[in-house]
Amino acid sequence: MSKNKAAFIDRDGVINVERDYVGSLEEFEFIDGAISGLRLLQNSGFLLIVITNQAGIARGFYSEKNFHDLTRSMNQMLAQNGVDITEVFFCPHHPVAGVGQYKQDCKCRKPKPGMIFEAASKHNIDLTQSVLVGDKITDIQAGLASGIENNLLVESGHDLSESGRVMAMATCADLFQAASLIVSESRYSSNI
Repeated sequence: MSKNKAAFIDRDGVINVERDYVGSLEEFEFIDGAISGLRLLQNSGFLLIVITNQAGIARGFYSEKNFHDLTRSMNQMLAQNGVDITEVFFCPHHPVAGVGQYKQDCKCRKPKPGMIFEAASKHNIDLTQSVLVGDKITDIQAGLASGIENNLLVESGHDLSESGRVMAMATCADLFQAASLIVSESRYSSNI
């Protein structure tokens, strides 16, 4: 059985406008170009896997139930626009600021690649044929640590060091620009 290729996408700052700890639908707003970028990747044969650190859960700002409710609403809105998210993986931990059970140095919090490895195992994903789009250096580090070679940065306002930019395949204005660059790469378009 052949393996799948996937686009691993960070949520806050890539799919939705980043605000301090988005934990409810009222705080959630899609970034321009995000839906069309996701659709372009999907139509090019990529599974869409969201991987997101959720320190707001760790800090007690909102609950896992709040996160799941928001995820369900996000997925419904995307489905209405022809986008099918394969799965959303999240890390509710923080090694320093976590409260109670959430204060731990886990294997899933980016820059560690735990969420990527879990998704690859569950969905039969070939990481060498996959891509990652994030807006922080920790996203790129997680992609590299998992064996993903093509990691793209989206400029969301985070201060990106020159060394971080060098680690990424490219820096793009938004998810649509990143998706356009990915699908224009001959190594991916030949698989469509």
